[in-house]
Amino acid sequence: MDGNGRWAKAHHVPRVMGHNAGMESMKKIVIASSKLGVKYLTVYAFSTENWKRSAEEVGGIFKLIVKYVNSELEELDENNVHINIMGDYSMLPRESVAAIDKMVARLEHNDGLVFNIALNYGGRDEILRSVKELYQEIENGNKTIDELTEDDISAHLYSGSEHLNIPDPDLIIRTSGEERTSNFLPWQAAYSELMFTDTLWPDFTPEEYAEMIEKFSHRNRRFGGREEDDK
Repeated sequence: MDGNGRWAKAHHVPRVMGHNAGMESMKKIVIASSKLGVKYLTVYAFSTENWKRSAEEVGGIFKLIVKYVNSELEELDENNVHINIMGDYSMLPRESVAAIDKMVARLEHNDGLVFNIALNYGGRDEILRSVKELYQEIENGNKTIDELTEDDISAHLYSGSEHLNIPDPDLIIRTSGEERTSNFLPWQAAYSELMFTDTLWPDFTPEEYAEMIEKFSHRNRRFGGREEDDK
């Protein structure tokens, strides 16, 4: 969800106001996802690299998390949305952690749209975490190195943990004109389709979102094989 800062600069307002506008856009996309029949939606809310930003901006983002939970929790529950957190959010301020815990617990048993929020998330960090856990299993004698498979690594990622089991993404969209994935789901995105738009995230509309999903539906996905094999 890229472009909040540039949106704020273009509108001559503080960066935190750009993040607030981005939050409003995210709410619209969550609703649109449910209407379009999207089963899994994952948003990159805060990366492990975002700590490098100013304390004022980072603090503002965390306050917005609390604001979002307080204002949207009832509607999310009414719409049967289930929320997962991908990343180690224990490092966030206590108020933010409490709000997130409250939200996850309240929506735990919903079985509608699965809304995954990547929070204090980094793809390389996630893979390193997986490798460390697998190394510990080998050290404990529960597995040998020759027994390791790609499925073992996947199972130890945030998305593959037993209580989440989130499938790999079919489509990854990045806004604001940047054409890179920036440490977002590098393992899971091996065969994801990629789309980029110059639209800044606060200006990204459900209509543009639906248009991109429509274009995606016509792509020929081969997963490394020949077209006649994968048809």
